[in-house]
Amino acid sequence: MSAIYILIPIAVALVGFAIWLFVWAVDNGQYDDLDGPAHSILFDDEDPQHKAGIAEADQPEQQDQPRA
Repeated sequence: MSAIYILIPIAVALVGFAIWLFVWAVDNGQYDDLDGPAHSILFDDEDPQHKAGIAEADQPEQQDQPRA
């Protein structure tokens, strides 16, 4: 019976800490956007073929020079 006098305050303290931790997480925006990061990994930032086309367009064209 004497153990319950120790366990009840410890349990109340743990519940209080869990509630404080949850309130802190909500205030810091941890639960603002749950779906955005999950969906963002499904889409590429840039199309690889488009990136290759830009790289080719940035290179200066070599003109054929007559050989001597």
